[in-house]
Amino acid sequence: MRPDYGSLSDGDLATLAVGGADAAYAEIVRRHRSHVYRVILGNVADADEALDLTQETFVSAHGALRRYDPARPMRGWLAAIALNKCRDWGRRRTVRRFFTFARDIDDAAEAIADDRPDPERVAGDRQQLARLRRAIADLPAALREPLVLHAVEGMSQAETASVLRITGKAVETRLRRARIRLEEALGRRSARGGPGSRSASAD
Repeated sequence: MRPDYGSLSDGDLATLAVGGADAAYAEIVRRHRSHVYRVILGNVADADEALDLTQETFVSAHGALRRYDPARPMRGWLAAIALNKCRDWGRRRTVRRFFTFARDIDDAAEAIADDRPDPERVAGDRQQLARLRRAIADLPAALREPLVLHAVEGMSQAETASVLRITGKAVETRLRRARIRLEEALGRRSARGGPGSRSASAD
């Protein structure tokens, strides 16, 4: 009898996937692809690159499933892999395309309410969202990563600390610095009427 994969825990799905059940891993992808995509998009601010890196993340995760600890939340484990992919991308700026594993990933624009405003308002909102994404992506990785995990993805400070392997206090400090830097960057860009240059300083 075919298991009801949708009712199984992530740990059970991982065990089945290691045993060769492709449908079990497909369920893992279905559950977590939007989360992984948003984590990556928050770090690279490029929808096409984020899609490629999401695919890479799930390919790498599939190969590493034997090392996955079922006691650890799958969400955090995948986020850690995704961040490593973002770091690799940041170093080389070129991403090779892998399998089209994650299909129909939710578009970030779906966060806009269903009762959409007029086209000019939508365009303005998208421009503001694009500026915010670019400002976040321009932050140093030490500030950007906790901001994306905690403020964008809603992970707790403890979960964020676990993924990044730093202390909860360090997460709190980096979040505060990230928000200050973000406000400064967006303030400069707004005053200039468009995208500004990156801050020359770094913490």
